[in-house]
Amino acid sequence: MLKWLSLSRTRPLQAVRWYTDVSNVSTGVQQPEVPAAAAGTPDKLYSRLELQMKGIDPEVMKSYATFAKTAAEHLDIEVGKHWALRKAVKDRLTLLKSVHIYKKHRVQYEIRNYYRFMHFHKLTGSTLDTFLEYIERNLPEGIALKVTKVELQELPEHLRK
Repeated sequence: MLKWLSLSRTRPLQAVRWYTDVSNVSTGVQQPEVPAAAAGTPDKLYSRLELQMKGIDPEVMKSYATFAKTAAEHLDIEVGKHWALRKAVKDRLTLLKSVHIYKKHRVQYEIRNYYRFMHFHKLTGSTLDTFLEYIERNLPEGIALKVTKVELQELPEHLRK
């Protein structure tokens, strides 16, 4: 057990160069290569991003919607309309109090779910990935997020004529 806690094992330090020049590359330090296919591939374009939020606390959802809108404005994403349903969607479940008898004695449980929708327009693939990563990492507890992307594609050759 003491062997694992030993601090005497250290790794040799490797030299790190912060500023590298392409013409002055020394041996031993390798530059990461960008694949030729990735360098020439155009970024995907998305006409719309739809966010559907579902939760049990409308104030938390309103705060999170404000956060997502502010994050989109900082990334220069065009914010479309955003709205919430006026009333909660109620799911009711009725159960017997007793398992075997007393059919008249029942208990009713109710779950209220609130929904909020947001639209964002005219995004590129890299901006969309960055935006989604940021808002998904900061998603508060009790909120579910459903994302729908609408991608723009070229018209096929047989339909252009």
